[in-house]
Amino acid sequence: MKVLMDILFFIVIGYYTYKFILILIKMNQNVIVPMKSEEIAFIRKHPQKTVDLPLYSKQKLGIVMYGAMLLFVIVMFIVSVVINNLDWQFYLLLILPLTYSHDLFNLFAFSKDGVLSGGRFVPWKRVKSYQFIPIDVNHKLYGYSKEVNNGYELIIKTKVFSVRGIVTTNEMKEKLTQILSEHVGKVDRSTR
Repeated sequence: MKVLMDILFFIVIGYYTYKFILILIKMNQNVIVPMKSEEIAFIRKHPQKTVDLPLYSKQKLGIVMYGAMLLFVIVMFIVSVVINNLDWQFYLLLILPLTYSHDLFNLFAFSKDGVLSGGRFVPWKRVKSYQFIPIDVNHKLYGYSKEVNNGYELIIKTKVFSVRGIVTTNEMKEKLTQILSEHVGKVDRSTR
């Protein structure tokens, strides 16, 4: 059982390491939106704060935190393999910080290859549909910021999970709709 859990945990560490390297590679390659500081003001990952440009210098804090967290988990895994008397439940404690690692980057950008959202990269071929939900009085994000009120929540659905972003102006919504329709084409018109 211990060997099986070691192998499974090694696969999980490899997956998160792969995601980290992939986001670093895609961050500076062929970004379509946002390219200018004016566009940054109209896109958000979280309601209270605008996103940062997809550059290493602007995402420094997220890179350092993700790298440190990943290094800590790898070191603890190696220690547990060397000590060899730790239970498999110990791995659950190590996986816990990795589950929220996608929120370490303040990033929401469209590239020619796909969507960068936090610590996730979603290629265009995996996007099933997208949907703009108006942020009105009945929306869960209403009231966090004046700029977000009367904006839109963009939900990009994939086969496994959804990627969310916030658009604060109609002009940016139209620009993102044009990009999404070129690559995806399917609009989810259902409302909640």
